[in-house]
Amino acid sequence: MVGQSVKTTDDEIFERQAQICKAFAHPGRLRILDLLGQGERGVSELQKELNFSKTSLSQQISILKAAGVLSTRRKGKQIYCSLAIPEVKHACQLIRGVLRAQIAASYRLHPPLEE
Repeated sequence: MVGQSVKTTDDEIFERQAQICKAFAHPGRLRILDLLGQGERGVSELQKELNFSKTSLSQQISILKAAGVLSTRRKGKQIYCSLAIPEVKHACQLIRGVLRAQIAASYRLHPPLEE
């Protein structure tokens, strides 16, 4: 096997992390994850709370499902969404904490101008 690289577990983890980060790279999808962090929601409930069109919500749900972070189930005519991995809630909270710290540091360095 000269010249062939062997894929390590770390390689697979970094690839999957990149896929999840791509799925997180949209404010609307992050809002969906935030709501689902509070518990399962019906698609119609998500649509009302987020003010998304059916098409847009469907697209965002598909991307999150493909990344493996959201799961759905059907009950009658209604589709329900939930986090496929509970740790996603904690990951999102951690990222928001980092961003709050960045914003606070930015304000300390450059206070907003008073009008």
